[in-house]
Amino acid sequence: MSRLVYFDCASGASGDMLLGALVDLGLPIEALREELGKLPVGGYSLEARRVHRSGLHATKVDVVIPEAHHHHRGLKDILGLLEKSALEAEVKAKAAELFQRLAVAEATVHGTTPDHVHFHEVGAVDSIVDIVGGVIGLRWLKADRFVASALNVGTGTVSMSHGTYPVPPPATAQLVKGVPTYGAGEGELLTPTGALLVTGHATSYGHLPLLKPGHIGHGAGSRDTHGRPNVLRLIVGEEEATASETVLVLEAEIDDMSPQLFGPLIERLLGVGALDAYLTPVQMKKGRPGVLVTVLAPADARAAVEDLLFRETTTLGVRWQEWNRTVLERERVAVATPYGLVAVKLGKRGPEVLNVQPEFDDCQKAASAHGVAVKEVWAAALAAARSLPRA
Repeated sequence: MSRLVYFDCASGASGDMLLGALVDLGLPIEALREELGKLPVGGYSLEARRVHRSGLHATKVDVVIPEAHHHHRGLKDILGLLEKSALEAEVKAKAAELFQRLAVAEATVHGTTPDHVHFHEVGAVDSIVDIVGGVIGLRWLKADRFVASALNVGTGTVSMSHGTYPVPPPATAQLVKGVPTYGAGEGELLTPTGALLVTGHATSYGHLPLLKPGHIGHGAGSRDTHGRPNVLRLIVGEEEATASETVLVLEAEIDDMSPQLFGPLIERLLGVGALDAYLTPVQMKKGRPGVLVTVLAPADARAAVEDLLFRETTTLGVRWQEWNRTVLERERVAVATPYGLVAVKLGKRGPEVLNVQPEFDDCQKAASAHGVAVKEVWAAALAAARSLPRA
C-alpha cells in the first residue's frame, strides 16, 4: 500500500485554499505558524476559521497583513530569505525549486532572464507565506505520490499590476503548459501560487485513481459562489501497489509517407517522453494501404508528441483520448550469470514478484562477448532472477 494525495481542482486552486485544505485535514495551525516562523519574514499573522462555501463546510486560512506592503522582490531576494531561514533542508530545497520555476515563467512572459525578474503579487509577504506554507503542509502529509484532476482556470479577465489580462494570466499559463486544463465558472480560479504548488507536486493528472480514501480536506477560497463550492479538495488515501493511472493515447493514420521514416519516428517519440509507440497496418480509403501510428504518453508529454508527429510525418491531424491503465510496481536489478551481470526487470504487486523480464540489450551484449546464443543468456538470467530471495 502507498499513500496518495489527490488535488481535486474543480474550483481551481490558490495558495490560501491549499493551506485551508491542509488545516482542514488536521494540520495544526500552531504547528504551521511555528514552522513558518523559521522564515525571516514578519509583519503578518496566520488565521484560520470555519466557513461555508455553497453549503459546504470548509476551512479558510488567511495571511493577515495590518498594512499594505508592496515589495517587488527578485528571485535572489527570495532565495536569500530561504537560505537564511531555519527551515528543514527539504523544505528549503522544494520552495527554492518552485520560486526558480516561477522566475523562469515570468522571464518567458516578459522577455528577460530569471535573475532580472521582479515578482510583484507573488513577491509579497502573503504569497511567500502561501508557497512556503504549502510546501511545509504537503510534506506533513507524508505522501508517496501526488495526483491532480484537470485544472479549472476559470473564465473572464483578471486585473494585475501590469494591467488587465484574460484568464489564465500569462504566468499561470506558462506554469500549466503540458497540463490538462479547462475553463468554467466566473473569474480567475487558478492563481499563480495555486498553479505552482499543484503542478510542482503532482506527477500525473486525470480522474481520481483507485484508492481507499482515508481523510478529506476542504480549503475555502475568498468568494462564496452559488451552485459551485469554491473549495480545493484534498483526498488522502491508500492505493494498492498495483497502481491505476491515466495516460494519453494519440493516433494518426498515414498512407503517403516513405516506410523508411517510421523507424526514426518511433525512436524520436520515445525520446520526447512517450511511454510506448507502435505501428499497425491499416486499410484506408480508396483501398490504399496505410499505417496507424499509436503513441502512449503521460499528459505532460502531449504537446511534444503532437509537435513531433506534425513535424516528422505527413499527417494533417492527431486524435487523442485519456485511458486508464493499471501498472505493476517496477524494479530493476542486476543478477549474476555465467556470462556476467545482466539487468532484469521485476514486475511486483507489493512484495510479490509477478513478472520477470531480462533486459534484451544486456543479454545480446553478453551473448556476443561469450560466443553463445542470446537465448542461453536469457535463460540463465531468468533462472538467476527466479532464485532471488523474496521479501
